[in-house]
Amino acid sequence: MSTAPYCAPPDSHLKKPLFQMPSGAVDCHAHICGPVNAFPYSDKRIYTPHDALLPNYWALLKSLGVERAVLVQPSIYAEDNSALIDALKTDSVHLRGVAVVNEDITENEIDQLHRVGVRGIRCNIVDLADAKGELPLNTLKKLAQKIAPWRWHIELLMHINEFPDIAKLMRDFPVEIVLGHFGYQPCRLGIDTDGFQGLLSMMREGRAWVKFTGPYRISNEVSLPYGDVDGFAHRLIENSPQQIVWGTDWPHVMVKNAMPNDADLCDLLTNWGVTDTLKNLILVENPERLYQFN
Repeated sequence: MSTAPYCAPPDSHLKKPLFQMPSGAVDCHAHICGPVNAFPYSDKRIYTPHDALLPNYWALLKSLGVERAVLVQPSIYAEDNSALIDALKTDSVHLRGVAVVNEDITENEIDQLHRVGVRGIRCNIVDLADAKGELPLNTLKKLAQKIAPWRWHIELLMHINEFPDIAKLMRDFPVEIVLGHFGYQPCRLGIDTDGFQGLLSMMREGRAWVKFTGPYRISNEVSLPYGDVDGFAHRLIENSPQQIVWGTDWPHVMVKNAMPNDADLCDLLTNWGVTDTLKNLILVENPERLYQFN
């Protein structure tokens, strides 16, 4: 039995952002957690969330003006995608998913996941009790070769600064990769690290994507507006706006400082240099391409 501590629940106050979301906007990073009595958590988890259920999430999206979403398998479920699949089956038009799978997954199993809306797999090397902070490249290549026919991607939860040779390591990788949280590099390290520069290079070549998510996970500031993230966002937009997507990171698990409101987080897009033109690209067109929304 895990003794992983509870983390704070999300801010339940619903309000609208200061700007209007474009039609067809996609939240590309959110998690459904629970109900725990139906979908028990892994003993290997390092945190325990409060139930964060699909009806509550849809209510949030309606308030924000977001029409579609990508649900990402949280580490609390390890390779048990039952809760994710259960949620995806409720809406094949507006929902897509990113699952966590075993390297021995079969073509039939991939096809079944594709049919319910999965469009990528996630590899987490930082937020598990047995995570070693190492990139399991051989395993990832094996998985990538399997999923390539379905045009899936691999999402890596990793600290890009810890991989200065990332561009070289992933040079011949069979599928595109996606990194969350601006590359998950502490802002105090700046944008000149070899890992971040390698990420920029891969984005320019169309081999990598970045999610504008979780600024509180890399900022030195304890509350909004996380101003030290702005430089990262501006550099990423200047480099490859066509390789950026955005997400709420709801329900904001493991936030140890002030819990931000989701509408206020949306408003940070303006601070990050996302103009009206770029809003349509980053919030609509890019996600449609990456997650195969029809």
